[in-house]
Amino acid sequence: MSGNSLVLPIVLWGRTAPTHCISSLLVMDDFSTIITGCHDGQICLWDMTPELEICPRAMLFGHTSSITCLSKASACSDKQYMVSASESGEMCLWDVNDGRCIEFTKLACAHVDIQFYQFTVGTQKEGRLLCNGHYPEILVVDSTSLEVLYSLVSKICPDWISSMSIIRSHRTQEDTVVAVSVTGILKVWIITAEVSRMQDLDPVFEEESKPIYCQGCQSISFCTYTQSSLLVVCSNYWRVLDAGDYSVLCSVSSENDQSWAGGQFISADRVLIWTEDGCSYIYKLPASCVSASEHFRSDVGKTQDGSVPPLVYSIADRSDKQLFICPPLLICPPVTRFFFGRREPFHKLLIQGDSAGRLSLWSIPDTCSEQPQTTTVWSSISLQEAFDKLVPVSAGIIDQLSVLPGKDQPIKVTASVYIPSQGRLVCGREDGSIILVPATQTAIVQLLQGEHMLRRGWPPHRTLRGHRNKVTCVLYPYQVSPRYDQRSLVSGGVDFSVIVWDIFTGEMKHIFCVHGGEISQLIVPPENCSTRVQHCVCSVASDHSVGLLSLRERKCIMLASRHLFPIQVIKWRPADDYLVVGCSDGSVYVWQMDTGALDRCVMGITAVEILNACDEVAPSTVDALSHSAVNLKQAMTRRSLAALKNMATHKLQTLATNLLATDNADKGNLPKYSHNALVVQAMKTNVTDPDMHILFFDVEAVIIQLLTEEAQRPNPTLVSPETLQKSQAGADKGGSFLANKIFKQVKETMKETIKEHLLDEDEEEEEEQRRREEKSKSLSLLEYNLTMDTAKLFMSCLHAWGLNLQLDNICMDRLGMLRPHCPISFGLISRGGHMSLMLPTFKLSLATGRKLSLSDIVGKGTYGVSRAVTTHTCCLSSHWPTL
Repeated sequence: MSGNSLVLPIVLWGRTAPTHCISSLLVMDDFSTIITGCHDGQICLWDMTPELEICPRAMLFGHTSSITCLSKASACSDKQYMVSASESGEMCLWDVNDGRCIEFTKLACAHVDIQFYQFTVGTQKEGRLLCNGHYPEILVVDSTSLEVLYSLVSKICPDWISSMSIIRSHRTQEDTVVAVSVTGILKVWIITAEVSRMQDLDPVFEEESKPIYCQGCQSISFCTYTQSSLLVVCSNYWRVLDAGDYSVLCSVSSENDQSWAGGQFISADRVLIWTEDGCSYIYKLPASCVSASEHFRSDVGKTQDGSVPPLVYSIADRSDKQLFICPPLLICPPVTRFFFGRREPFHKLLIQGDSAGRLSLWSIPDTCSEQPQTTTVWSSISLQEAFDKLVPVSAGIIDQLSVLPGKDQPIKVTASVYIPSQGRLVCGREDGSIILVPATQTAIVQLLQGEHMLRRGWPPHRTLRGHRNKVTCVLYPYQVSPRYDQRSLVSGGVDFSVIVWDIFTGEMKHIFCVHGGEISQLIVPPENCSTRVQHCVCSVASDHSVGLLSLRERKCIMLASRHLFPIQVIKWRPADDYLVVGCSDGSVYVWQMDTGALDRCVMGITAVEILNACDEVAPSTVDALSHSAVNLKQAMTRRSLAALKNMATHKLQTLATNLLATDNADKGNLPKYSHNALVVQAMKTNVTDPDMHILFFDVEAVIIQLLTEEAQRPNPTLVSPETLQKSQAGADKGGSFLANKIFKQVKETMKETIKEHLLDEDEEEEEEQRRREEKSKSLSLLEYNLTMDTAKLFMSCLHAWGLNLQLDNICMDRLGMLRPHCPISFGLISRGGHMSLMLPTFKLSLATGRKLSLSDIVGKGTYGVSRAVTTHTCCLSSHWPTL
């Protein structure tokens, strides 16, 4: 749905916050937004108040691998742009205010650091991104188009660049780039004179190259206060260099088995150094390192004890760190960065993010004491702590069926598949059960108020029990290809089994127990395989085995279990009867599907060639893309009901006229819209997370389906015998055919008998009888009007509740809309399917110490968060009145 601009996502996060193992940090210049990237590829936007309180606002999806670096990317102060890069070479340009992806590209190299360089051409400010990483040069990239303009290349001893710094000189017109290679060679490029060469493909060579013997350089920074010093931090020591001749002014070795990870000047005579385990220290530099001192450079070439700077402050040392970070959660080293305000507010902030998704912030004091001191954390919050503060709690897709008495947390949903043809959502859970539930009705329960909130067990559902432990994957083969039985549902679990179910009766048809590990994936083979393989599903297990399980023969026709490493990819070569398995060590196994024989095993370049030659037909996972906050405009609510009615009447009359005009040429059924009005997609940021569910509403599809259903019902005011006679124009047979078609009633979906499917606590016998009756019924009979339910859910979420109380009452009394009982987390799909999703915690930053009312939560508070989403939903609202 990413290609349709009239698609609006709404996400149900559940009570468990997504995993966010922080890998990079950035604070925007206005000090109101903190941005964190994580090892799973997502980006989180955090709001920061002037009082330095932090609250998560939105998550951005689009990268497919770990985020390696973040950088600001806007030359103008009125734009809040930032750029992100990942291990796979992806680069994305984002609007921080609303989470839109403005531009994206993918390079053949991975960046580990990006720095923004701003310059002026005439009266215009422009920006460039200087990137270094796993390649032997510095790439200069346009900050708007993400196009590589030229590169800074080493002529002497070229090698990967460990770290770099841009030196802005106020005394000369030439800015320089100072970098240190992995072999300890310091290199200098002059970039101001090269701005005019931005479209030139010729490389720019260094002006100076000097060995400083700093292997393993972690960071290099320029002292903006004196413009005379450089701070070079390596794993085992850190040094202050003279920016003129790069001579060593002082050097400090690490102690207590600590490894330095980075550093920054926080004043003319103080430096802040941090370690890999999250500790930070402030040192006061000796007079020989301060250019304003008369003793400047007095210790060059000497090794005196007095040249070692004294420790002034300890920040987040090992004892203090225990207070806010649980050691078992330190799976990955924490990320520490220092930022200072170049315009008001002039904060000096040390920010740290860890593997638990926690942000911790310290405000660095401007004054120093003679004796060493320890500072405490100013503010600290994790994603899960923010979720726990929510009242009401963030809802999951089937929480009404998963919350057990006496337990705070619902049973986690671990695998899901949505069946649009039936409007059903299939959810596998961590206790081994599988729940079948109407998607729209269960979403209404979670998001909207109504009588259903008083009914236990609503909406009607079916529970399938067969797995003895967590369900890991669910597949509905008929949805992928009509060659499969429409009744078959396949599930895999931690108990090593693959179970085939009858989705209509809930009966367990067969259990496959051929693997020696938990099932990690279920795949449908391509259409052009042999007849026998076409009725199989491919199962992948954690014991490195792959099986072809025949749903028709009820047996395993092939089991490939000789793989030595975990399986990463399954590809097909049907013409040669080959199933190709790619493993994590780079090896590729080629299996014959009909005989189950191993044809060959290859590695290296040949393995890559084989994979590239195959056509992959494995089900594609949703592009992890998203867009941030979401807010709707109240412009829609100002439209009068009379205008809506007139537009609807005109639209239906036009539709009927068009059908009459084309009837003679086409005697077929009414045209059906191929798009689904609602698609429910399960997503998780990490394999250990429970599923969160995103509802994608296609506005055009909803409108067309509503109009089609309306046209299929008899309506004498729109289509009378007189109008039919006028429209026939001599075509008696055609008109008669169309009259029968238009007046033909759609089958009555079902009487509104919700109570028949409810569990009555006082009538156990009736409950058991209903269960037996429901088990014999077809699943499709349990659905009501899918189109109307979808429209009701969508419009109830879209309406700007709380802004106009009179209009709210009209919407509830006359239109049947329901008021939300929790904040609606909207999303926004932007370029290339990149997506931002508003976190349910966005309202915490609006509270400012007061208790929010319902209108604050679902109305006024929502519609001021994202400018882009507000504009987008206004566009949706402008299309909706065509009904």
